[in-house]
Amino acid sequence: MKRRTFIEKTLKGSALLATTSMWSCAVFNKQPEGAFIDRILPAPVGGGFRDDNYWIWGSSVIKGEDGKYHMFASRWSKDVGFGCWVTNSEIVRAVADTPVGPYVFQEVVLPVRGKEFFDGMCTHNPRIIKYKDKYLLYHFGTTYNFPQPTKENPGLASGNWNEAWMNKRIGLAISDSVFGPWERVDKPVIEPRPGHWDASITSNPAPAVDPKTGKILLMYKSSATSKPPLLLGVSMAHSPKGEYKRLSEEPVFRFETPGKEHVDVEDPFIWWAGDKYEAVIKDRSGEICGEEGGGIHVWSKDGVKWHLFEQVKAYSRNILWDDGTKSHQNHFERPFVLIEDGKPTHLFAAVGSGPEAWKFENTWNMVIPLKH
Repeated sequence: MKRRTFIEKTLKGSALLATTSMWSCAVFNKQPEGAFIDRILPAPVGGGFRDDNYWIWGSSVIKGEDGKYHMFASRWSKDVGFGCWVTNSEIVRAVADTPVGPYVFQEVVLPVRGKEFFDGMCTHNPRIIKYKDKYLLYHFGTTYNFPQPTKENPGLASGNWNEAWMNKRIGLAISDSVFGPWERVDKPVIEPRPGHWDASITSNPAPAVDPKTGKILLMYKSSATSKPPLLLGVSMAHSPKGEYKRLSEEPVFRFETPGKEHVDVEDPFIWWAGDKYEAVIKDRSGEICGEEGGGIHVWSKDGVKWHLFEQVKAYSRNILWDDGTKSHQNHFERPFVLIEDGKPTHLFAAVGSGPEAWKFENTWNMVIPLKH
C-alpha cells in the first residue's frame, strides 16, 4: 500500500482514530514554507560528540552564558551492554565553540542519587531549554530494586529490565547557569494514569515555550502497556514546577490500525516557530514518511491538533558527509533541532555503527547543518 493511501485510509477508516478528531484534515493542510528535509546540508565528518569508552545517546544543545555551545547527552559505560541504558545511563554535559563541535566532555550533570528517588538510579533523554532567567533540564529517570549492572556483573535479566523500564518518569532539574548547580525536583513532572492510554510510563519529554504567554507545552511518550503502539500526549504548565495539566484526554497522534499496532511515532522535538508549534518526530515503522526510522514534520496552532506538512518527511537515515561520502546509519534516533533567532540551524541525532538494528559497536551524537 502506498504511503499516501495508507495515511488517508487510516484517517478515514480507523475505529481507533475515530476517538479523536485531530487528524481529520492532517493530510490536506498545506503550508508555504520549504520542506524541512530540503534544508539538510552535508554532515561534518568529526562533528558532534563521541567517546569510545561510552555509549553516547541523544543530545540537547543550548548556547550558554559563556557564548559556547553546551550539549546535554546520555552516556553509560561500555563495560555493560547497550541495553543497559535503562539502568546505567547518566546525563552529562559537553562543550564546543560552534554548534558543529566536536564537543568535549565536561561533567556528569545528573548522577545516581539513590534508589529512594524516582530518578535516582538512571537519567536519560535530556531536553534543555531557557525559561526567563532559568535553565530547565527535562529528562526521564528511573529507579529499581536490584543491583546496577557492572563490568563484573554486566547481565540484566528481562524481568529487571522491565522493572526499570516501567518505572520511567519525566523529571526536571533547574539552574541559574548552564554550569549548574542543578536543583533536582523530587517528584515527577507528570505521572502515568492507571486505566488510561498513558498507564505505563512518562518518558521522552519535549518542552517548548510560547514567548507570548510564557506557558510551557510539554509533550510526553507513554502507552497502555509496555507493548506498541507508543503514543504521545501533551500537557501545559504556567511555570516550570507545574502543575502540568493534560490538554487532551487522548493521544495527539494515532497512526496504528488493527493488525498494524507497530505504526507509531516517538522521540518528538517541538519548537515555537513564531505563529505556531512545529515538530520533527521519528517514524518507527516508516509507513508515514516512507522510510523506517525516518522523521516526520508536523505543525500545530495549539499543541493539541497537529497537521502533517505537505512534504511530511523531515529527514533520512541516509547521510551525505562533507567529504563527499555517503552512509546509511544503523539508527537515527532522538532528533534535536537547534533553534537560534527563531530559526532551525542544526539537526542532531543519536546514531550508531553495527551489523544490525540495536547491535552496536559504537554510538555517538552527530550533527547536520541546516539551510536557514
